[in-house]
Amino acid sequence: MSERRYDPTHDEWVTFATHRQDRTYKPPADACPLCPTRPGGPPTEIPREHFEIAVFDNRFPSLSTTPPEPDVAGTDLVPVEPAYGHCEVVVFTDEHEATLASVGTRRVRLLVDAWAHRFAALAVDPRVRYVLPFENKGEAVGVTLHHPHGQIYAYPDVPPRPAREQRAAAGHRARTGRCVFCDVVAEETGGPRIVVEGTHFLAGVPPWARFPYEVDLWSREHVGTLPELDAAARDDLAQVLARVLAGYDAFFGVRTSYLLGVHSAPVNVGDDERALGHLHLEVCPPHRGGGKLKYLAGSETFGGAFLTDVAPEVAGAHLRAAATDVEVPT
Repeated sequence: MSERRYDPTHDEWVTFATHRQDRTYKPPADACPLCPTRPGGPPTEIPREHFEIAVFDNRFPSLSTTPPEPDVAGTDLVPVEPAYGHCEVVVFTDEHEATLASVGTRRVRLLVDAWAHRFAALAVDPRVRYVLPFENKGEAVGVTLHHPHGQIYAYPDVPPRPAREQRAAAGHRARTGRCVFCDVVAEETGGPRIVVEGTHFLAGVPPWARFPYEVDLWSREHVGTLPELDAAARDDLAQVLARVLAGYDAFFGVRTSYLLGVHSAPVNVGDDERALGHLHLEVCPPHRGGGKLKYLAGSETFGGAFLTDVAPEVAGAHLRAAATDVEVPT
């Protein structure tokens, strides 16, 4: 089964991709499908002995450009449609034991370019409305392949959370005439929650942090998407992101698990809707200190109301100190 079903009670689509039950699950290191194909070794997804960054179509995609017809018929109340879209895998390095926090600023800069290149390529599809690069890192967030990698999804609609951001941005602009994220950058700059200040990007624990040590990276300029960043801004984003990730590992004393997502303006939409988007990244570790994890429980799952037990000002101070003192590989 591979299809999308509309939920009329929440005004959102849910994707079913039952073939993903058979995807590769925690293979041993010597059978990792994301490692290079070594001479005399088993073939992998990447037919090269060495590489820096590799991008390829996901073998077990949730969305496809050639989706099968749905297994069930939709109704007027609950429409059903083929699960159209794109799912790509981005492998950050050929080193199995590395992490995005350890590969160095130059490699993170190359990743920013890869994200931007694939964003532009996927946005050409007129059926795509939103492109989302993301990384799931660590077993604490359910990762089944440990080789450092992320994914890029291109959706046929704007997913629920980015859509809420768009609505919030539209309301703020109607009230004030300004961009809500530009106002956040202006208010947070130099404040107690800031972790890393770059020339073009600002990283801080947002006042509304949903996870105890969440860090958002906001573009200082009103830029909608990664391809719009010039070379200096991409350099700065790589440096700020590399320092944030290295700071996490230094503060927690472990290889930090996290969810990382790149939020952008929608694509193939009207100019007014696109202008509401403001490029920013979210990094959400489940850690809350002392070896404890933050789980999504009843309030978060059923109410959509996040509860955290670390004040953003405290988290900002902790991470700022760690990110300032840590040595970041080049």
